Amino acid sequence: MTTTINLSNITIEYPSADGEPVAETYIHLYAILTTLEVLKQYLAGRQATVLANQFLYYAQGFPRLRVAPDVMVIFDVPPGGRDNYKVWEEGQIPQVVLEMTSAGTQKQDQEQKKLLYEQLGIVEYWLFDPKGEWINKKLQGYRLQDEIYQPITDSLSQPLGLRLEVEGELLRFYRLDTGDKLLIPTELAEKAHNEMQRAEAERERAETEKRRAETERERANKLAEYLRSLGVDPDMIN
Repeated sequence: MTTTINLSNITIEYPSADGEPVAETYIHLYAILTTLEVLKQYLAGRQATVLANQFLYYAQGFPRLRVAPDVMVIFDVPPGGRDNYKVWEEGQIPQVVLEMTSAGTQKQDQEQKKLLYEQLGIVEYWLFDPKGEWINKKLQGYRLQDEIYQPITDSLSQPLGLRLEVEGELLRFYRLDTGDKLLIPTELAEKAHNEMQRAEAERERAETEKRRAETERERANKLAEYLRSLGVDPDMIN
């Protein structure tokens, strides 16, 4: 016998926090936050959102069936943040998930989460090991092929259109169309500062040229007045 449960009249709470720390160490936290900000800037203006360490609920009516990816990217949804993400409300599953892994989370990341993301149909799953505790070269990606995760060997993310590279304790991203490197917040601030300095230097240079031109014009006018006082027409002098 099949039993049908009507959830429309039942209030079910889907918490947005569980009291657990966001990340294991400062290094992992910084890697999460920089990845979040870089991808948010990259996808600005598109129908997509990037969320970090927020609950992904994948089974309506079962609030314990949840996972909190370090960073997840979802396309074809309104941009902006959410307190949590419910697949049945949004209508889309994440296309890319990135986990900042460590020796302490290796088993969970490599086994339970990998299997879950594979079953949910998340196209790409990336593991970044900023301390280099268990992943060779600190980065390993997986892409769904025939519903099974296969290792990514070229560090290219097809859904994102980006190449992933490890630089120290950070995960960096390069556009596939232009080759440009996506800047992290500190680099963006430095770039803005340098541009302001260049703009100020250009303004000062323009002011100097203006003053020089005014000085030359005044000198020419005084010379012309002097020549006229001598009865010489300055316009007749070549």
